Amino acid sequence: MKRLGVIGFLTVAGLLLAACTPTAEVQTVEVPGPTQVVTATPTPTETPAPPALVICQDAEPETLYLYGGSPAARHVLEAIYDGPIDHRSHGFQPVILEKLPSLEEGDAYFDTVTVQAGDRVVDVTGWPVELEEGVQVFPHHTCLDGTNPDCVATFDGTPLEMEQMVVSWQLLEGIAWSDGEPITADDSVYSYELACDPDTPSSKYLCERTASYIAAGERTTVWTGLPGYVDDLYFLNFFSPLPRHLWQRQHHYTAADLLGQPESSQEPIGWGPFVIREWVQGDHITLERNLAYFRAGEGLPRVEQVIFRFAQDANELVAMLLAGRCDIGLLEREPGPLMPLLVAAQEQGLLNLVVSSSDTWEHLEFGINPARTYDRPDFFEDVRVRQAIAHCVDRQVMIDEVTFGLGQVADTYIPPEHPLYAGDRLTRWPYDPEAGQALLAEVGWVDEDGDGVVEAHGVDGVRTGTPFRVSLMTVQGDTRQEAIARIIRSNLADCGIHLELTSAPVWDFFADGPTGPLFGRQFDLAVFAWYNDVEPPCGLYLTEQIPDREDWGLPNSSGFSNEAYDTACRAALAALPGTHEYERSHAEAQQIFSEQLPALPLFWQIRVAAVRPGVVNFFLDPSEESELWGIEEIGMER
Repeated sequence: MKRLGVIGFLTVAGLLLAACTPTAEVQTVEVPGPTQVVTATPTPTETPAPPALVICQDAEPETLYLYGGSPAARHVLEAIYDGPIDHRSHGFQPVILEKLPSLEEGDAYFDTVTVQAGDRVVDVTGWPVELEEGVQVFPHHTCLDGTNPDCVATFDGTPLEMEQMVVSWQLLEGIAWSDGEPITADDSVYSYELACDPDTPSSKYLCERTASYIAAGERTTVWTGLPGYVDDLYFLNFFSPLPRHLWQRQHHYTAADLLGQPESSQEPIGWGPFVIREWVQGDHITLERNLAYFRAGEGLPRVEQVIFRFAQDANELVAMLLAGRCDIGLLEREPGPLMPLLVAAQEQGLLNLVVSSSDTWEHLEFGINPARTYDRPDFFEDVRVRQAIAHCVDRQVMIDEVTFGLGQVADTYIPPEHPLYAGDRLTRWPYDPEAGQALLAEVGWVDEDGDGVVEAHGVDGVRTGTPFRVSLMTVQGDTRQEAIARIIRSNLADCGIHLELTSAPVWDFFADGPTGPLFGRQFDLAVFAWYNDVEPPCGLYLTEQIPDREDWGLPNSSGFSNEAYDTACRAALAALPGTHEYERSHAEAQQIFSEQLPALPLFWQIRVAAVRPGVVNFFLDPSEESELWGIEEIGMER
């Protein structure tokens, strides 16, 4: 049987290889390498480092410009730049900075200033405005949870005292560009100027809330926010340096020029472990060891050369791996249908799978409070119905089928390894159909006519005899969600709830209301994924985030509204990290969420990469945007 398995596996692999033989010509981009100035001496080794590490990814960057907006560039940029701040294990670590600033240590603080008509401030809604009569503001940062109306000040033309945040960072000494020029605080200011330039296609959110960003010496930068703006992630407001000496002083490029110039888009210099030597469009990018790397004295990077090869899709990438053309394969999304092939390849010793959880969670959204135009019985307003469904759904079966058993059940919107995870305070809903049926019967949903579907008997807001028949919506063509929906349909049938499966194209599914079924609140149940950014996303289910005619672009499609949850979440969002209030309020919001279930978290998606045997020091992290966050440490066994 094992021999037959190998033959079948190799047959599939052969078909993949045959299907992805490249036929198109490639265009070579000449990239003159920067002059290398040695500022640190690598630790001598008895055996030379392996000549090259080959990394394959299933998308080619459009540009390598830091503000160019090309998602596929993030892996290559990890090789060019190191930091300046890493985001690992849901925490932050300085890389080229002496430390992260903090209020406790005094390199972040609140300054009291006097504002008057015409000054730029942030109002109580969080928007930057010009101060004029009638504008409402929070003069003090402790007022931001909105629970004390006495904290709100309405400007009447009289000069007003307000607080503004001031934060400073100190660069490590001796950090240099790969051409040998020292990196200074002014390079970070230059990056701020470019990021905030109207011609640069980057978010202007922080720019619009910044009063100033200056260099206070060779290695110190200082950010000052607008009065009234309190950023709980203030320590991240450092702008990644860009080389003013090269792009502005030598070449006189404008922000618009940098979007297409080779020096910024094809061969940007950095301070990281590698420098670009060649980019062959449609095929590969070659990088070589940066002799000026500030960690060269530690013997880093561990290889002399990195080659990024580009596949047209995931099928071709896997074929390249199996053909020995890659040491590491990086997939933009979960492998999905390719997982059986990858698992078989691992079982045969052809490659190793590296897996971690991700910051993306699949969930079942309840249509608790639909739009008035969506006329249906009130199935989900009673929390016991939502709790019953939680008992009836076998989430472990989903994990086994969709992630090959590699995922983990989600109990809340924060993963278990996160420092803010509420742990024992959470209410958990194990798979227990009998408990689910008992809760349904308690509400009044029982199957008296014996047709296998429960009907309403004394259920508030539902006509007697109404069968519990609802629809479950997924994104059309999403095989993972379709598999989840089939499992939910089977599970709920065992509890007497009949589901009709429907789907919509992704652009319709996620369209704003009132036309979009999800955010127009015109659905019964829906399966989709939320991606967590840096902050815990309790705000997704705030009352003020319910999409309606005032704003159809808001995220709380369930229509869930709970005063205790709102209070806890608002307090969590207003508090600053590291404070007791921050931790306590986030835990309280999770506790209420897990009991009230505005949505049923299903499981955490996984991140998967494939490596050839012999690759060492390659680890995935659920928080880091790129799987190559530690590329300087990755090597090959000798």
